[in-house]
Amino acid sequence: MSVVTVNGKKVELDKPLSIKEYLDTSGIDSKIVVVEHNFEIPDKNKWSEITLKDGDNLEIVKFIGGG
Repeated sequence: MSVVTVNGKKVELDKPLSIKEYLDTSGIDSKIVVVEHNFEIPDKNKWSEITLKDGDNLEIVKFIGGG
């Protein structure tokens, strides 16, 4: 088990997950978010290759339209 911080809150992961898997299992639409992983913004095409590890930090920001 590993613990990651997501938007300032501790989250326990029962198994290793990629960023993409985390978003999918959390019900977050990956098409409308930007993700910062350990204070860097990884290319969206790499999200399925980056496995979250104990102590990692994620910031997930949703795009909101309006005008």
